[in-house]
Amino acid sequence: MTFEKITEADSYHNDLEKKSISELLDGMHQEDQNAIAAVGAVRDQTAALIARVVEQLGNGGRLFYIGAGTSGRLGVLDASECPPTFGTAPEKVIGLIAGGDLALRKSIEKAEDDTQQAWKDLQEYQINTKDILVGIAASGTTPYVVGGLAEAQKQGIPTGCIACNVNSPLEAVSDFPIEVVVGPEFLTGSSRMKAGTAQKLILNSITTATMIQLGHVKGNKMVDMQLSNDKLQDRAERMVMEATGVERSIVKKLLQEHGSVRQAIAELKK
Repeated sequence: MTFEKITEADSYHNDLEKKSISELLDGMHQEDQNAIAAVGAVRDQTAALIARVVEQLGNGGRLFYIGAGTSGRLGVLDASECPPTFGTAPEKVIGLIAGGDLALRKSIEKAEDDTQQAWKDLQEYQINTKDILVGIAASGTTPYVVGGLAEAQKQGIPTGCIACNVNSPLEAVSDFPIEVVVGPEFLTGSSRMKAGTAQKLILNSITTATMIQLGHVKGNKMVDMQLSNDKLQDRAERMVMEATGVERSIVKKLLQEHGSVRQAIAELKK
């Protein structure tokens, strides 16, 4: 099968400037449903990647994401949410974006055209064969991402990707590719829309399933989450009360002492 850049194909929706707000929302919602269906269609690919992520992290390795633009921002977002959600060390899941942290807030689009920079960025973290690298690129052609995965493969580092086109250059350097084909965007070429939605859903799946497999969840509760604000403190107290039947004043004291839902529950169940 030849490579076709479906992410750049012309939208099925025309004359957008003539549509009412309701009509615009109807069109976007219709395309969002296509994104969700596309994510469901690649469950097997996603499961294969997650299995390897679990294996690498379970053996002391790390998960790296690399991307540019929207894709890079989504990777950094997913990585940054792992410590507060699952209590993992910040260096366990690492997101890198072309152009560095400045690119999180300001478009630095030229940064994605350097095929060597991703590997330079990864070397700062001494990436090695215990780790796993996932490239995120809606087009599947971003030089920063393709170059990073190509070099990682040469070094024997497992690779995966999330792309929204089939048989892309990125897929060719991925051991565990996820090709989630969402079709043309509502706004032609604006892959921050449903391509971004699909990528975000898959990223949610990767880290959530991985952390559950690694024991960071009990029942359906985030027992290793960080108690970093009042909302999370209240959630933690309710979790411990529900698990043990102990009154809030005692729970609050134990959480202050241990700083951990898991430890508080273990202490009360002794």
